[in-house]
Amino acid sequence: MPAFRSRHLCSVAAALVLTVAAPATAATTASAASAASTAAALREVLFVGNNWEGTADVVKSSGDFAKVGRINVIPDKAARMAEINADPIKWIYFQAIRNGVGEGHDQFVDDMYTTPDGASVVVSRPSFADVVSIDLATGNINWRFPVSGYRSDHMAVSPDGKRVAVSASISNTVHVLDIVTGKQLGSFKTGDKPHENIFTKDGKYIYNMAIGDVNTSLDAPWQDFTKGDRRITVVDATTYQQVKVIDMRQRLDAIGLKDYSDAVRPAVFSPDESKLYFQVSFFNGFFEYDLASDRITRTKTLPKNPATSDDRTTFVNDSRHHGLSMSPDGSKLCVAGTMDDYATIVDRGTLQEGPLVSASKPYWATVSGDGRDCVISESGADQITAIDFATGQKVLSVPVGDHPQRVRLGHVAANWTGTGS
Repeated sequence: MPAFRSRHLCSVAAALVLTVAAPATAATTASAASAASTAAALREVLFVGNNWEGTADVVKSSGDFAKVGRINVIPDKAARMAEINADPIKWIYFQAIRNGVGEGHDQFVDDMYTTPDGASVVVSRPSFADVVSIDLATGNINWRFPVSGYRSDHMAVSPDGKRVAVSASISNTVHVLDIVTGKQLGSFKTGDKPHENIFTKDGKYIYNMAIGDVNTSLDAPWQDFTKGDRRITVVDATTYQQVKVIDMRQRLDAIGLKDYSDAVRPAVFSPDESKLYFQVSFFNGFFEYDLASDRITRTKTLPKNPATSDDRTTFVNDSRHHGLSMSPDGSKLCVAGTMDDYATIVDRGTLQEGPLVSASKPYWATVSGDGRDCVISESGADQITAIDFATGQKVLSVPVGDHPQRVRLGHVAANWTGTGS
């Protein structure tokens, strides 16, 4: 039975009980009070994944972004390494990740989301090819899900917080898991090297962006065909069956941009989900895609840093710009200009950029809890930086661990202070 029908029937049943049995009012009031108490006992925070270090710093979600605590996301490192060292194939892939996408470092945390009750955080760990749930009170692992293939990547959480989708980049698969139990609810196939996942806000669909092979030096436009099958795969979030495929190669060619990569990197929907804004490999800017007309409607080219080489082989994992978020009202975009060492706020109506805020290899952009700031991870400076959406000016920076990448909003117990140093 669909979830909305279940909720509707439960509401009707509750109304009938209240009509004939006054004592149920007390139970309903107590239940509501309990729910309110649980919500009040949670604190909204930002989780910052320190990819090379294997930790996550937890900071206030807005204001001064002061540190709340820290967790160790690889408490089972010894066991995982013993497992990898005992299997030649796993060892080869582990080394390939370290020396390829990891730039000589292990990738211990890519993405993370907390459970609805704030009791645990679910983390994808590329080098260990898995997803784990970590108890925020004890630091212990609740469950572990090894992904197919040999590397896990970006995740997305459903609007109700109950499911998490994770890209298994070697097997071209997305696994959808129950966020509390770790049980697989379904999976679906994608293009080559699935990357970003996005649930639509009604929870009906999942968009997956496959970026192809970003670790080769075959980066010239004429060599683009070597990068693999790059496409957006849209699936039904209940059946996990493919609904459609969007190939941006065709859409870019249609507007005369045949030399531009079609590897869709970070992407964000407008509030009404009529537009998709996305970055692609090698490009210092982003595109606007209209879902109804199925075409790219606007292109925004952002300034190049004169100190940044135009040699594509020097771009980290092919990503000249990597990180995109939108203000809650949909009026501003925040862009992380990764290889150009800046971030900037762009007016969505005019596509005019604001001040170029200096940043060291910014690798992600998200929105603060109060919606006022864009928060970027500066992977080259081991800090996060908040930029005011209204003014485009830097607010402050806060130090974190080694090579911060993904930054996600989450919840912890109100009195939580961390489980790791």
